[in-house]
Amino acid sequence: MHKLSKFLYFKILGWKLVGSFPEVKECVVIVVPHTHWVDFFLGLLIRKVIDIEINYIGKKSLFKPPFGWFFRWTGGAPIDRSKNSNTVESVVNIFREREVFRFALAPEGTRKKVTELKTGFYHIAVMAQVPIVMVAFDFGKKQIKISKEMHPTGDREEDFKKIHKFFKGVQGKIPEYSF
Repeated sequence: MHKLSKFLYFKILGWKLVGSFPEVKECVVIVVPHTHWVDFFLGLLIRKVIDIEINYIGKKSLFKPPFGWFFRWTGGAPIDRSKNSNTVESVVNIFREREVFRFALAPEGTRKKVTELKTGFYHIAVMAQVPIVMVAFDFGKKQIKISKEMHPTGDREEDFKKIHKFFKGVQGKIPEYSF
């Protein structure tokens, strides 16, 4: 699967990879911009290219038959997303339960245009005491750019300046929705 994925990504699609995934067993992976449903499948492909397990969360009803096997197979972890549950705490608990968990999400919270990132990913990283890895899906340059690990300092304003700088100028599949 690794060789096939590399062939598809580099030769067929003609994309580049900038950077390499840090050697960490636990982290929060923020992927920006998220402008189109195809981003999910590009994410599945790139994790095979770099040959690393990367996870995500989904509402627990997705993990029931007939498709639950697919979401588990692709790295999904079920959580209760009802009004009474705290998603940040639920994800932090997954970090505590597992030895390896690289939690990927799109911090915009939507595929539409946003000017600010949601902060849940940051709170998860701080509470779970794990680094943040930034991944840019740049359709304009046909490249995926991966950052070094960034350990949140607790000074959200300063940390977000670094995050915004990493994603500056990155163009999503739908350019006008780019962050």
